[in-house]
Amino acid sequence: MKNSRRKFLTSISMLAAASAFPVQSFGFGKSRKLKVVLVGTGIRGTSFWGKRLVDEYSDILEFVGLSDVNSGRLDYAKEYIGVTCPLFTNFDKMLKKTKPDLVIVTTVDATHHEFIIKGLEFGCDVLTEKPLTTDGDKAQRILDAERKSGKNLIVGFNYRWSPYNTKIKELLMDKTIGDITSVDFHWYLNTYHGASYFRRWHGLKDKGGSLWVHKATHHFDLLNWWLDSDPSEVFAYGNLEHYGSNGPFKGANCRTCEHKGNCEYYFDITKNQRLMDLYVANENHDGYIRDNCLFRDEIDIYDKMSAQIKYANDVTVNYSLTTYSPFEGWRIAFNGTKGRIEASLDIPYNINTNVDQAEMHAKEMEQNAVEEAMTENIIVHKLWSDFDTVTVPTEKGGHGGGDKRLHDKIFKTPEIEDPYARSAGIRDGIMSILIGIGARNSIETGNPIKIADLTDLVPQAKRIKSTK
Repeated sequence: MKNSRRKFLTSISMLAAASAFPVQSFGFGKSRKLKVVLVGTGIRGTSFWGKRLVDEYSDILEFVGLSDVNSGRLDYAKEYIGVTCPLFTNFDKMLKKTKPDLVIVTTVDATHHEFIIKGLEFGCDVLTEKPLTTDGDKAQRILDAERKSGKNLIVGFNYRWSPYNTKIKELLMDKTIGDITSVDFHWYLNTYHGASYFRRWHGLKDKGGSLWVHKATHHFDLLNWWLDSDPSEVFAYGNLEHYGSNGPFKGANCRTCEHKGNCEYYFDITKNQRLMDLYVANENHDGYIRDNCLFRDEIDIYDKMSAQIKYANDVTVNYSLTTYSPFEGWRIAFNGTKGRIEASLDIPYNINTNVDQAEMHAKEMEQNAVEEAMTENIIVHKLWSDFDTVTVPTEKGGHGGGDKRLHDKIFKTPEIEDPYARSAGIRDGIMSILIGIGARNSIETGNPIKIADLTDLVPQAKRIKSTK
């Protein structure tokens, strides 16, 4: 256990994103486990940052507290995760009572900053789910708190760790097509996964910051990492044309809706026992409805989004996000001085798959599932030459295999140098959300937005990597 625990301490220092500091500054005793608390007991919190940590890393860590505003979800989470720790509806009380070493934040996006800052100020290291937060002011407050505290913040970006995305990074690092000049990046959410955001709290800007922030933070982080540069300016268009008040009818929720027989978006939550136990059984505690009508009038986020992003190294990116596509997947093309790289995942007419569109997201979220061997292609086309096909072994579950690789890097192999620099800290988290925040501001003002105007971070032509 001592050896595994030592690896964990080293991993925290490697994954954070400020200046280096001695491992002994954590001040842990040599014989005890890492004391962890979790705030936010929704799907991601109870599974990836809850049950999986207990199942895989109980030799070096223990949960000493769970917190949520919903006491019913807390009771469910305790049983589902498999812990015996106390439960708290008051986060401050949990900190004082348990005195944790590490705080894991998986709450509603707009509240991330509250718990991150409190955790840092209390003297804890903090690990947060993406997105870091939802606007520039909150991002600056988090940045100031980390600088003042001397503690560390890790952002749980998992997409970098999938084998397919890592192979793209390798090809770019090797300058396979020379210097990159422009990128076309298009992400498609299908009518199952895409629609689900509009049923949930994510459909409100004041909760999730819009999908420019909640969802696209993944995509923008990949771009920043792939291009190894910071964004400097963004101009965007967006509108709400499909969901929200545009729907032909609306109801209180899918379970009670009189239109369920003729609504193409009808979602029968009663067929998912986990959602029933976690959410429906606990609606009376906070009023949160998991199968809300996606045509309700209060929805105010965009369902059509397009942006042009300029990077500090002069690369330009054309990006779009579609939320009601017939299929789920993405395409990207890198144009370089010596050729072009094209990559895509889950485009149904490019691959043979037995997973239908209704199952796509559920399959992606699975943890530790045994999968059949799969491969995907990347096309490398050099100037004045025929194209080459690069075949990459891939996985579907756990976000393309990224989830378990991120965990293993933190808990098992932090001492091994990562040539792809996939670990993400506070600067990575902020730069990814600033593109989305800038895009949202651009739509609202009609003007291009300078990234440097959103926080005190100055975009760099060469991305500043984590030094911890």
